Amino acid sequence: MDRLIYTAASGAKHILEQQATTSNNLANVNTTGFRAQLDVFRAVPVQSEGLPTRAFVVNSTPAADFTAGALQVTGRDLDVAIKGQGWFAVQMPDGTEAYTRNGSLQTSPNGLLTTAGGATIAGEGGPITIPPDVTITVGGDGTISTISTTDQPAAANILGRLKLVNPPTENMVRGDDGLFRLKDGGTAQPDPAVSVAGGALEGSNVSAVDSMVNMINLARSFETQMSLMKNAENNAMKATQILALN
Repeated sequence: MDRLIYTAASGAKHILEQQATTSNNLANVNTTGFRAQLDVFRAVPVQSEGLPTRAFVVNSTPAADFTAGALQVTGRDLDVAIKGQGWFAVQMPDGTEAYTRNGSLQTSPNGLLTTAGGATIAGEGGPITIPPDVTITVGGDGTISTISTTDQPAAANILGRLKLVNPPTENMVRGDDGLFRLKDGGTAQPDPAVSVAGGALEGSNVSAVDSMVNMINLARSFETQMSLMKNAENNAMKATQILALN
């Protein structure tokens, strides 16, 4: 049988994987700070006795689109958006460090500053604890300060500074939890050049229109691969009939 059928089957399989990735991106079009996932494939020639006229498609290292999303003003004290390049550092339960662009911060029952998913936000001097009955202000450099709503006159109290980092994007990889980490498993150093905007959130960088168009193109490509498989089957049947006459 012509090796074309294997080539077409390989292409169809990876088109389905691209459909899954595009669907996931589309589902996160409203997720704060989401970075679109990109599929990366490469062609590998089929080794045979004849000429290398067939190729398989194989997975390469998946990537992400690190283009910044649009800023959305919310007015909420604990909403923070990074302006330009940079990341919030997150302290994981196992002691490792991860990075996110989702600045929808929360406070745990014991006052710890956390992400919306419950992971502890890292400060330059360690975790940041927010006392009760205060008004919170986030400075452009990530400094967290509070003013008591019960004590008068109230003075500003600086609690700490968010750990803001900006490692090279080529050294970052997305984890199964949606957070990014350094490929070598290390930790990034704080970058004083990273700035934030308080009372705002960064939207997803996924374009719903582009994703829908991509899904249509992938559906057409899948139909093409199915047609190639059908043609390979027809060619094999015709060849069998000709050989049978001999």
